[in-house]
Amino acid sequence: MATRRDAREWALQIVFSLDLNTRKDLVAVFRHFFADNPTDDAAMRALAESLVQGVVEQRSVIDEAIERYAEHWRMARMGVVDRNVLRIAVYEMMFRPDVPAAVVINEAIDIAKYFSNSESGRFVNGILDRARKELEQERNGQGKTENSQRPSRKHG
Repeated sequence: MATRRDAREWALQIVFSLDLNTRKDLVAVFRHFFADNPTDDAAMRALAESLVQGVVEQRSVIDEAIERYAEHWRMARMGVVDRNVLRIAVYEMMFRPDVPAAVVINEAIDIAKYFSNSESGRFVNGILDRARKELEQERNGQGKTENSQRPSRKHG
């Protein structure tokens, strides 16, 4: 039986491949991916597909938010794994409020360390912790933090 963690890892692999090869037909992408990675857990496959679909549909909003949370880092300068782990996690935090932010962050850190390296875990944690704080403030009607309103230099 697959787990939510498996679904997130599958989503990362698919989003990663779409980042490098921007195919538009997600149905074909899913069919090819799950032909190579078969699962009999329809719920976890559906979760993976839902995460990918959400990231694809909201990518510009997600990328803008990540660049805001990741002061001094442009998306193009981030490692491909880190960038796509962040996309999935920020998507979940912004558009899937049924999943606790702490769970999203912990999963993202573990997945980043597994697919990249231990430094990626720290990088992802820093950005997602800031995202969590700002999203909580926005949901509570407090607006953005002072730091998120100031212009930031972009590296790279």
